[in-house]
Formats: sequence, C-alpha cells, structure tokens
Amino acid sequence: MALPPAARITVAIALGVVAVLVAVHLAAIFLHVAPTNTVSKRYGEAVEKYVYPEFEQNWKLFAPNPLQQNIAVHARAEVLKPDGTTERTGWVDLSAMDAEDIRGNPVPSHTDQNELRRAWDFFTGSHDAENRPTGLRGELSEEYLRRIVMLRFGPELNGGQVRRIQVRSATTPVAPPPWSGENIDTETTYRTLPWWAVDRSDVPEGT
Repeated sequence: MALPPAARITVAIALGVVAVLVAVHLAAIFLHVAPTNTVSKRYGEAVEKYVYPEFEQNWKLFAPNPLQQNIAVHARAEVLKPDGTTERTGWVDLSAMDAEDIRGNPVPSHTDQNELRRAWDFFTGSHDAENRPTGLRGELSEEYLRRIVMLRFGPELNGGQVRRIQVRSATTPVAPPPWSGENIDTETTYRTLPWWAVDRSDVPEGT
C-alpha cells in the first residue's frame, strides 16, 4: 500500500538525515586514518574530538607481539562527611568489576569489555611518563577517564560527598609457560595519577 504524501515526505527527510550523518561519520573516519592533508590539518582537532575514543582505528589486532601484561585500573575517592571531616576510601579495582560482569555472560556489553580499558589507553597515549599531556587530546582523555570513574562511584560514597578522585594502574606481567625457559619478574607495578578535583559537571546525568 502506497504511503500518503505526508508520510513519504517524512520518510524522505529521515533518509536524507541518516545519509548525511553516515556521510559525516565516514568522512571523519577517513580523515582520521588518511595521510596528513590540507583538510585534515584544518579540521584535525574537530575530527579527533569526534573519533576518540569510541571510533578510534588502530592495528593492534594484527600486532606481531601481543600484550604480555595484565593491566587493571583502580580508583579511590576523597569524600566530605556531613560533619565537615574528610575521608579517603580504599582502592577499588574497577577492572575487576568489569571482569565480574563479563564472566559467564554469553553476550557481554561493549561498555564492560572496552570502556575502561580504552579510556586508560587513551590517557597513556596522550601523556608522558610524568602524567603530563603531550598533545591536544591530553585534557580530553583526563576528562573522559574522570567521568568514567565518577559514573562508577556516583556523587556520594561511604556516607559523604565525593570531592576528589585518584586513579592508578596495576600492571602485572603474564608468567611464561613452563616450557619456555624464560625468567620474567611477575611483580605488580603501579602508575599513580595525581588527585583530581571533581564537581557536579563530572557526574553523568541520572547518576
């Protein structure tokens, strides 16, 4: 049955909007992976803000030397109690929380599998060993990681209001198989970031 004229116009407009959005998305991804050119130089900052971190393209799947470390992300908070005192929480293993949600789930969510891991990769890729930003994406990566932690903690924790948070990574080398003959130190090492002040703008809506 043919659609009435008004419905056909609505469908045409909707298809046009979808086509434009798809074209913009493909153009941004193309500029991200293409060699540096005049257009990417002019719009590079806007493209990076759109692509990172959800749509980043990389070749790690085909890396000849896969990662041989387990990297967990921990966080803790400083909370302000109703009586005016402050208290620091213990370290919370956010990666273990994601692993628990994934384990035994035949269709784990993309968020549980990748959000925190990619956020940490995003941060380390845009900061030096002293945790100083090395490019335009540094501030964005800090904001992204901070908001993920606040999404997990919420604005209130342990009977107080969260005022500051601190993040660290725990890196543990994977032990080699017995037959390899390799001798690798499997002691866990930590990379601890400075304390970050947080406010309501760092708490996702609805939290």
